[in-house]
Amino acid sequence: MADGHETDKNIEIWKIKKLIKALESARGNGTSMISLIMPPRDQVSRVTKMLGDEYGTASNIKSRVNRQSVLAAITSAQQRLKLYNKVPPNGLVLYTGTIVTEDGKEKKVTIDFEPFKPINASLYLCDNKFHTEALNELLESDDKFGFIVMDGNGTLFGTLSGNTREVLHKFTVDLPKKHGRGGQSALRFARLRMEKRHNYVRKTAELATQFFINPATSQPNVAGLILAGSADFKTELSQSDMFDQRLQAKILNVVDVSYGGENGFNQAIELSAEILSNVKFIQEKRLIGKYFEEISQDTGKYVFGVDDTLKALEMGAVETLIVWENLDINRYVLKNSATGEIIVKHLNKDQEADQNNFRDAANNAELEVQEKTSLLEWFANEYKRFGCTLEFVTNKSQEGSQFCRGFGGIGGILRYQLDMRSLDEYSDDEVYEDSD
Repeated sequence: MADGHETDKNIEIWKIKKLIKALESARGNGTSMISLIMPPRDQVSRVTKMLGDEYGTASNIKSRVNRQSVLAAITSAQQRLKLYNKVPPNGLVLYTGTIVTEDGKEKKVTIDFEPFKPINASLYLCDNKFHTEALNELLESDDKFGFIVMDGNGTLFGTLSGNTREVLHKFTVDLPKKHGRGGQSALRFARLRMEKRHNYVRKTAELATQFFINPATSQPNVAGLILAGSADFKTELSQSDMFDQRLQAKILNVVDVSYGGENGFNQAIELSAEILSNVKFIQEKRLIGKYFEEISQDTGKYVFGVDDTLKALEMGAVETLIVWENLDINRYVLKNSATGEIIVKHLNKDQEADQNNFRDAANNAELEVQEKTSLLEWFANEYKRFGCTLEFVTNKSQEGSQFCRGFGGIGGILRYQLDMRSLDEYSDDEVYEDSD
């Protein structure tokens, strides 16, 4: 279950993906589209001066139309930069220019924002399209993974984030070998040996909690755990009652390595590379798997479809809201021209094409569109109000694809049991269209 910070990050990533899509599809009719990225600690004055120089150069462009559109773009970039007296801590991204809309009209666009994490790119381009390649680094995961490398000589605790590895702690242990010296009874020796092994596993388990559980939130501070080692210590640790339950749930992989210590750590990273790159995938499989489990056990703690999910949200019953990241449904706030009543409808592409959805059959009145937003956008802005976490899923995993096809790509895991059928009788004034 993602914590608040994790959820916010997922939403930021979804917003950037959506922005990249929109920027990539935009086209201008000349070189009047400016892409500008300033890394943290860059100087606004440097960029202002550069734009001034560019303005001078552009004044010499032969073609009048082209010249005017380039100068206009530079001017609007200069204007927007005046709002910043310094570059924000995570850097600044600015796109501005005149684009040609689907119906052939020209439209000025300016987008500027501070990314949700530092962007390490510096870019200035004036072209007939926006350049978004540099934004892709914002989508890369900066998840941290924990490693416990345990063998008969000692244990190492480490973390890996991106390409950065860090050894948190290591300790050695002196365990008796299998064969005792003469003079001790075999039984007593075996018992001592087991006791020492047991203490070793306990010490490792206690340290794991110390390093990988955040005392403030009492939640794991890593996205996943890899247990590695030679011999069967790692397996013993993973199955031991002494090993923290919260960490047990985070185990992604148990791997055999031929060394302990730092060499073992490096080997464990290599052997887990594929699993780590698929972590988003694994998290998604788990999340949707949990959702399907509620359904197959018929716990009543699940909801699917736009209608029921929105009802459950309004009641504050949804714990985890799950939506497909490309869900194509719009939220319309409509006003009945005859009665003045406000109606909210959720329509997909086909339903939008049906004019009956914009009429009230009862008194043959027109329903005027007051506002139209994408439902995903609305969720991203409003989910906190309903006290739930919001998870975007893809249709790339088998589970994800089943969720999108079978359940319309929207649903939720509930805090408590709800019988959606009985709710229909008490439905409130809001009129929802069922969208499938």
